[in-house]
Amino acid sequence: MLSYIVIGIIILIFIYIGVTYNSLVQSRNLVKEAFSTMDVYLKKRWDLIPNLVEIVKTYAKHEEATFEKVASLRANIYDKMSNNKKINVNEELSQNLAQILAVSENYPELKANENFNELSKSLIQIEEDIENSRKYYNGTVRIFNDKIQMFPSNIVANIFNFQASKMFEADIDEKNNVKVNM
Repeated sequence: MLSYIVIGIIILIFIYIGVTYNSLVQSRNLVKEAFSTMDVYLKKRWDLIPNLVEIVKTYAKHEEATFEKVASLRANIYDKMSNNKKINVNEELSQNLAQILAVSENYPELKANENFNELSKSLIQIEEDIENSRKYYNGTVRIFNDKIQMFPSNIVANIFNFQASKMFEADIDEKNNVKVNM
């Protein structure tokens, strides 16, 4: 009788480990899917920035330090970066992009430039898409990280070496919405 109880407990433990492992894998895959969705918009912004910088550069030659910072950030090959590196670089790009757009406020002829206006509209749409996808990504990361850190699923996570994912957080400047006046 005692052996049946022990066998039953062992079976329950293995079932729990299996169910928890599958839940962790599912959550990790949701994080990957959410990042992939956000990554599409980040890449669109990544590709749009050089055009925007070139237009602004022609009007604001004394802002060279900002342009150089953007160029150095973009010197990385986007597709070869890790997800965490993409998040870090895009957080820095957001700060510098806000500075570039702020520069445009000082140049009425730049604000009247049709190419600048089109790029600004595209950028606004991409920023909205990034914001929405970032919400979904951060939500999936929160759920995944909770499973990894909460008892008793943290035991299974540690056994199978599940690692917490990084949130895509906005800095103070980014929390204030980027304004582009046209």
